[in-house]
Amino acid sequence: MRPTRTASSVRIVNALVGMLLPVSILILWQLASSRGWVNAVLVPPPKDVATEFGDMLASGELLSHLGVSARRALLGFLIGGGLGLAAGLWVGFSLRTERLLDPSLQLLRTLPHLAVAPLFILWFGFGETSKILLIAKGAFFPLYVNTFLGVRSVDNPLFEVARVLQFTRWQTIRKLILPSALPSIFLGVRLSIAVSWLGLVVAELMGSSSGIGYLIDDARSFSLTSVIFVGIIVFAAVGKLTDTLVKLGEAKLLGWRDTVRGEG
Repeated sequence: MRPTRTASSVRIVNALVGMLLPVSILILWQLASSRGWVNAVLVPPPKDVATEFGDMLASGELLSHLGVSARRALLGFLIGGGLGLAAGLWVGFSLRTERLLDPSLQLLRTLPHLAVAPLFILWFGFGETSKILLIAKGAFFPLYVNTFLGVRSVDNPLFEVARVLQFTRWQTIRKLILPSALPSIFLGVRLSIAVSWLGLVVAELMGSSSGIGYLIDDARSFSLTSVIFVGIIVFAAVGKLTDTLVKLGEAKLLGWRDTVRGEG
């Protein structure tokens, strides 16, 4: 029981330490508002933001917009991330495919969301398709790059072992390459999810009638800064939640790793 309690205590302490910076910012924010150091119209007090959050939550407006945004982000991530994972494995396994596809993919990777968003709207309209594909475009590349690097980082001696054991190609992939590449793949998943939320904001700010991004843009039109802050905080909280869930899955699946965790 003692090791379990110790591990639980460490997690609690780590969580409290991680909250120090946000709590400090909140205290400074409230202090600046109460002392009149900032314009309350441009930077509303935390109390006003909390009140607005409660009102929007009680009315169901916030959850309705959040549900729409979450659906878009999830579909975009599944499409883009799934294709990125498949492409990363394919290019990682084949030098010929790398020479054929990687230069073009690296070129497309540098295109910013704001540059291609107008084209997506022209091609696919203002509906859900353009938004989801824009999110998918962003989610594709982190998983592609990290999966490719994960496959290529597998040590050559392991392939010699696979040859000695007479592994088939599928056995080599399943028992050797994927376990070795999983740390890089999980990093790609975390980055892809983060980019999915970023792409969602761009998609919803450029022609939408629902979603948290639309809520922020609509509030901007009427200078409702408390609503804007609610939207920003919701994006930050949901992004942190999804990242934490992936980290928990990573810790469960990759608990066998013996890696440096840092000092202090």
